[in-house]
Amino acid sequence: MTLLAIVKTGTNIRTNFGIRVSSSLLCGLACLISAGCGGAGKNQGPAVMPPPLVTVERATSRDVPLYLNEIGTNSAFESVTVMPQVDGRIVELHFRDGADLKKGDLLFVIDPRPFQNQLDSARANLAQQKAALDLARIQFDRAAAIINTRAISQQDYDTKKNAVSVQEAQVQAAQAAVENAKLNLEYCYIRSPIDGRAGARLVDVGDTVKANTAELLSIRRIDPIYANFTITERELPKVQAKLSHGGLKALVRVPSEPEAQARMAKVEFLDNSVQDATGTVGLRATVPNRDRQLWPGQFVNVKLILGVQQGAVLIPSQATQISQTGPFVYVVNSENAVELRQLSLGQRQGENVVVLQGVTAGEQVVTTGQLTLSPGAKVRIDTGGAATPSAAPGKPADE
Repeated sequence: MTLLAIVKTGTNIRTNFGIRVSSSLLCGLACLISAGCGGAGKNQGPAVMPPPLVTVERATSRDVPLYLNEIGTNSAFESVTVMPQVDGRIVELHFRDGADLKKGDLLFVIDPRPFQNQLDSARANLAQQKAALDLARIQFDRAAAIINTRAISQQDYDTKKNAVSVQEAQVQAAQAAVENAKLNLEYCYIRSPIDGRAGARLVDVGDTVKANTAELLSIRRIDPIYANFTITERELPKVQAKLSHGGLKALVRVPSEPEAQARMAKVEFLDNSVQDATGTVGLRATVPNRDRQLWPGQFVNVKLILGVQQGAVLIPSQATQISQTGPFVYVVNSENAVELRQLSLGQRQGENVVVLQGVTAGEQVVTTGQLTLSPGAKVRIDTGGAATPSAAPGKPADE
């Protein structure tokens, strides 16, 4: 007896296990089985995958620099080691280690009292010599007034005349001694010879120093600052040609900084020889450093600009892929299908790269989602909105 026939009898049926089953329960089971069999009988095809989702950017065209990438090191624009010019004991200190100094700022004071005494003594001697000169001139003037009367001999006249000349020389020597004493006294007050940043002091108050032997302090000017780097002798002719036609520019940055923060520098020095051991020649760029972010001894990236490439085609670097035949990119055409283009690439320009051949300005290149693509495949372009599957007709999207 079939399950439907049993249901139609409206009676209780005993199963093989001795359990009575009501006809109403069997009716429900029949309905479920009937529905399931009916659904399975429908003709359903395989599920169709939607086209892959990709992001794209358009190739652009603009003028870009032609450059050489080099590694350099910074050095101070000016560097001075402060040393004493007179012997003595340090009695005053007028700066802090690491301070920014201006030219003429007082740094150290050496005990000035001995040198003040020397100056006073020199001035007294000068006054004495001037008085002696005045006397010699008076005596000479008297002799000159009576020489024609033969009241004095010619020898006495010549002696008095010579005494004036000797005394004038004595006054000049005394004047020089005064100036020297002034200079020594001035040397007791040691001042900064340049604008710059102080290092750590090498002496303290109470130390005794010797003239021209003891180092007191190092001062370095770091605004502007030098960036020193080298190029190979093969690149030397291009650099020389650029220098001879109005100067050479460079972009300098710390390796940890983005390229957009590179500083424009002027290359003003080219060394006069190629190094035999390395085959390189040195250059130096002057870099503005008002914010003091560059530091002497620091490594920097130097982009030496040799010219400008007019109307270069640029695409994002992340769009390029590598295969056995070289770099390539996927281009989305007007039918939202992708084309594989082999590329000839130029220099990087920040986050972009120059395309010499393979893509034209205005074309859309795939920047993400390349791994799911094949030539000719249809794609969906991600416009920045959330991608959600379409709801079935007549049903809410959340069912």
